[in-house]
Amino acid sequence: MKRLVFVFTLLLVLSALAVAEAGYRDLFRKQFIDEPWAGAPIVKEGVCIECHTSKLMKPDYLKIPQEWKMSIHYKNNVSCHDCHGGNPNDSAISCSTPHSGFIGTPKYDEVPQLCGKCHIGILKSYLISGHGKALKAKRRGPNCVTCHGSHSIQKANIDIINSVRCTQCHSYNRARIMKQALFLTEKRMSDLDKEITALKAQGVITNNIDKRLFRTQAEFRTIFHTVDVSLVKKRTGEFSRKLDVISKALDKVSSQLSFRKNFSAFLFMLFLAMGIVVVILIHKGSD
Repeated sequence: MKRLVFVFTLLLVLSALAVAEAGYRDLFRKQFIDEPWAGAPIVKEGVCIECHTSKLMKPDYLKIPQEWKMSIHYKNNVSCHDCHGGNPNDSAISCSTPHSGFIGTPKYDEVPQLCGKCHIGILKSYLISGHGKALKAKRRGPNCVTCHGSHSIQKANIDIINSVRCTQCHSYNRARIMKQALFLTEKRMSDLDKEITALKAQGVITNNIDKRLFRTQAEFRTIFHTVDVSLVKKRTGEFSRKLDVISKALDKVSSQLSFRKNFSAFLFMLFLAMGIVVVILIHKGSD
């Protein structure tokens, strides 16, 4: 009889746990298994990496693969040939020839056009900015690499504006004014991004909200690349309203998640109480 009671109670507890997790299993499946991109392989490493990690490579070039693997480009499947051209599946000799489309290291004043192949909006803003005009006029104004680096490019954030980087060209006071204009909006976008990441970690689908925030971030940073403080201040209210919409959508998702958790906990307690009652009844019956 005791063994029967133990088995029955164990089944009730396991059933309660299964009910508590059921909702999250479906969400996890939809988010990470059923999505068309799920399980997509990370960017393929071709002959570029083989050469740049060989003992024959110049010491300065050996660090490039490791820097790239720590970059936002690597995380988004942007490989060597996407920027430098060439065919990564070809032989070491053929892949780095002009015939294969290899361009190697671009000239200093050609960098913006190279990056602009993907970052189209950013390029347009940059070209009309003081930075872009200086590069065009003197061929020594700041280009993309000056601020963002080359192979170890990180996800854009406001910390890129700092006294070390900006004072390469001018006083930090000018940059500080821009950073102050950007700060509140950037801080809010960063907080929303963290909130989305936390929800994803719990198996919650946030695709539409995620994309909306990405578009807002991209548009705001496009404006920033004009280096026009007055324009940034003028449009801050517009972006604040867009972020309000995203914030409300996240609040709704969080409320739904909280309800599911509370309901699951309720079911767990209900099953547990039922198990206790059954045990008591069986015990009384055996007496």
